[in-house]
Amino acid sequence: MKIEGKKRLWREYQKEIAEDHYYFARSCVRQQIFPGAEQICVKILQHDLGRDVFDDPGHTTCTGIGYHTDVVQLETIMTVVARQFSLMTNAGYENFAVSCITSFGIYTEILETWHHFPETEEKTREYLRKATGREFKIPVNLAHTSDIFYKFRHEIAQKSRYKLINHNTGEPLRVVEHIGCHYAKMFPHKGVGGAEYPYVLAGLAEALGGEIVDYPERRHCCGFGFRQYVVKANRGYSISASKIKLESMKPYKPDLIVTNCPGCTVFLDRWQYAISEMEGKTYGDNGQGIPVLTFEELTAVCLGYSPWEIGLQMHNVGPEPLLRKMGVPFDPSRKYLGAGGKNIGIPEKPKVLVVE
Repeated sequence: MKIEGKKRLWREYQKEIAEDHYYFARSCVRQQIFPGAEQICVKILQHDLGRDVFDDPGHTTCTGIGYHTDVVQLETIMTVVARQFSLMTNAGYENFAVSCITSFGIYTEILETWHHFPETEEKTREYLRKATGREFKIPVNLAHTSDIFYKFRHEIAQKSRYKLINHNTGEPLRVVEHIGCHYAKMFPHKGVGGAEYPYVLAGLAEALGGEIVDYPERRHCCGFGFRQYVVKANRGYSISASKIKLESMKPYKPDLIVTNCPGCTVFLDRWQYAISEMEGKTYGDNGQGIPVLTFEELTAVCLGYSPWEIGLQMHNVGPEPLLRKMGVPFDPSRKYLGAGGKNIGIPEKPKVLVVE
């Protein structure tokens, strides 16, 4: 293909991402499991990048997990989402920044439905009006927070104290990026790079000095799949999906996995522990796992935030090997200290997986 043709094709995979003034919609899953990631996301946007971000305590879950498990009906979730948009409207914002990949997929699906079937939007407005008396405007711009970090990746790189470089060898660290399925697989034109060539995490990692690792199962699902995990009897499907990915990437010796979905982070991290207990198998060096970080956590490490302030101690796979490779200083004695220096408790060590 000619260079001009490639450039034209790549332009079709781009998306508009607002410059500033974001209404921030939190993730119910992320707040429960990796709360530090969301906190540091807002802090980076506000303090390091100087952006206006409204973190609204009044918004709720999008009910996406309930919708995808057939507990919440389409009309109900549309009304819930309409309420979120009304909160944004009342706060004086028009750019909607979403923390959760599932929520991003939900908002995208509903906006697309309203666009193609305007009668569903009118019905939703009626339901919202009757239930709450509220009105709303449709966001001018909808972006996932990983889109925003990607947009400002070069600015982030300039401000970073540490890079994705092995400080002993000078070689780039090998990075596996995993994109949440609901980011671009349902609506490819809504994600940077689409479903086939997603660049939202690869672009950030490369800007921070890393080398992206390609491997056969790069686009395979992490294993969450809602019904695969929420239904207890189906959890074997969940762990087997993660194992397929981990087995596929192991020969390429990645230094870390970076994700943009809270569910993907959970399963690629915690199933490594589970597989080690079940099969005595680990995927990192010296009996350790491959560290799994969200894009916010990775950015925060590079910017110089304390790994324990970010909440990396909440991960099953320890981050210490990655921190040492990057030359990031950390105090092991403070790993399990909470607010005010209070000890939050040291978890029991796994039998196989090596955790410091």
